[in-house]
Amino acid sequence: MSSSTPGKKPLRVALLGTRGIPANYGGFETFAEELSTRLVKRGHRVTVYGRSHVVDPRLHSYRGVEIRTLPAIRTKYLETVTHTAASVLAALPGGYDVVLICNAANAFVCWIPRLVGQKVVLNVDGVERLRKKWSRLGQSYYRLSEFLATLLPDQVVSDARSVQRYYREEYGFHSRFIPYGAPVEIVQSRKTLDRLGLESGQYLLYVSRLEPENNADLVIRAYRQSGVAHPLVLVGDAPYSSRYIAKLRSLAQGGNILLPGSIYGLGYRELLSHCLCYVHATEVGGTHPALIEAMGAGCLVLVNGTVENREVTGEAGFLYPVNDLESLGRLMYQICSRPEEYDRYRKLAQNRVQEFYDWEEVVTRYETLFHELTVDSDHCF
Repeated sequence: MSSSTPGKKPLRVALLGTRGIPANYGGFETFAEELSTRLVKRGHRVTVYGRSHVVDPRLHSYRGVEIRTLPAIRTKYLETVTHTAASVLAALPGGYDVVLICNAANAFVCWIPRLVGQKVVLNVDGVERLRKKWSRLGQSYYRLSEFLATLLPDQVVSDARSVQRYYREEYGFHSRFIPYGAPVEIVQSRKTLDRLGLESGQYLLYVSRLEPENNADLVIRAYRQSGVAHPLVLVGDAPYSSRYIAKLRSLAQGGNILLPGSIYGLGYRELLSHCLCYVHATEVGGTHPALIEAMGAGCLVLVNGTVENREVTGEAGFLYPVNDLESLGRLMYQICSRPEEYDRYRKLAQNRVQEFYDWEEVVTRYETLFHELTVDSDHCF
């Protein structure tokens, strides 16, 4: 372990509300791994609480991070909140200076660590109640959670300016903006391409949880309408979306479309590094990690033109009107017909990630926030 950041007191930090690390699901898990391991390198002690059906219970340490696994009630509505509640209770005697909780759905437990003097930071993610997978009851719960987020934690973090603006306009509440991060790298290996029968620079790539508001079905229809000959690869899965995934497989039949499931680590980076272009079709949420990671890998990005996605992409990619199938199809054809004409966008994308979404800068902002809540507050009278 390296020494702590000069002038910074080493802290004990607990990270709750994700499936755990090593990351093998989505954005919050990658965030947990990147933040925790980098804080450890700076001399802090970090514990990540994971779900026992996701993280091997025999794993007690990962890259210097302490791992604790706990069970959860495995249903769509209860898995996150039951695991986080159990984690909060387990963390009470841990002597943590800061407890970082992910997901606005977990706002209801943010008061508990404060009873024993632990400072609580809540990363709210996007406006989750807008996701199509939630029933009216689920949407109402998320609306209540948003309100509780303005009352119960010591500090709320938004990873997108648009989300920060939402909380200000909806609740008159100011959250702390700290963006997500991504590496700037292109890998040369191609083992995953070989396994899937793909050629470098000769396929379109889509990566996301396969849920309705991420619009994989629209991407398939736009692709089929475009007449593009290159294969389309849709990477992802989702634990409670079997009906929607079956619909996607039905739409993909008879086309040059691959659905290989979830792919992580080096395989994921290989697919990003060698694709002809990357399609990002989400319409709900804050900053989407997959989009930043694609830009960091130098992808030509075709992006659904929501406010949040525009914030990330800037002038470094191609935006189509929100959920406009015809526009997306035309862009696919345009870029696949003359990809060499748009190579400059690859470097623009990497430069934008380097400037605004650097992981070390992200970690520094969290570290600064943690010290403001703990060490600095100790000197206040």
